Amino acid sequence: MIERKAWSINGFVGLVVMILLFSAAVTSFYKGVSADGITNIVWVIVGIVLALVAALFTSSLTIISPNTAVVLTFFGRYVGTINQAGLFMTTPLTRKTKVSLKVNNFNSVKMKVNDLDGNPIEIAAVVVYKVVDTAKALFEVDYYTNFIEIQSETAIRHVATKYSYDGDDNEISLRGNVSEISEELATELQERLEVAGVEVLEARLTHLAYSTEIASAMLQRQQAKSILKARQLIVEGAVEITQSAIDHLTEKQEMMLTQDQKLRLVNNLLVAIISEKGAQPTISADQMTE
Repeated sequence: MIERKAWSINGFVGLVVMILLFSAAVTSFYKGVSADGITNIVWVIVGIVLALVAALFTSSLTIISPNTAVVLTFFGRYVGTINQAGLFMTTPLTRKTKVSLKVNNFNSVKMKVNDLDGNPIEIAAVVVYKVVDTAKALFEVDYYTNFIEIQSETAIRHVATKYSYDGDDNEISLRGNVSEISEELATELQERLEVAGVEVLEARLTHLAYSTEIASAMLQRQQAKSILKARQLIVEGAVEITQSAIDHLTEKQEMMLTQDQKLRLVNNLLVAIISEKGAQPTISADQMTE
């Protein structure tokens, strides 16, 4: 079912017309009942009809607040929607259901799910949405707010199981690619909520952590990875510095170094650079004898 515009007129114009109808009804009654007590049944009937019509249309007056729509149903049949703010007069004897068009938030609870590697994690997200089709929101799903909550939690669980919490540098992970994960979550939610006439404006993770039973072990794992990456960076830098020093001595300083001297120099430089403690110079016994 697609939203369509309902018939309506300006409420203030309708009020003026109703006042005129009530005035005409009173006039008809006055003409129908003469001063000498003789009653003209025709004028009385006309007065009653005019009064009923005026009362009927007066009851159809509807006040609509900003960012609010009114869905009209006539004896169970959808007749249209009024989504403009103001006072309107519409079809009589219709049921009027108000639907908010304001931007709304849904904060999911912290859910425990398993990531791609099977590790239990805690995840939560906030979904920003608004209703863009009132007919779908009311008639295509049962209680669209509950539908949004259930579908949002389902989408969050589905996206969380597709990726690792903390993957390698060349793969998408929940912790390392929050923006990409949020975009994918918003896209999947839009597909799920299209049937309810809801537009997803934003979906973003608000909580992401390992579950308490494995949090300590995973923290040690992350620390070990960080230490390994730092060591690798230090070794690569030390090798470049050592190579640069040997090239400088042999080319610019014109020093002739034997293979053993180069090996000793490389060993000393690597130890001095990589060691966490400050290097301590030592004097060999041969140098002291000389």
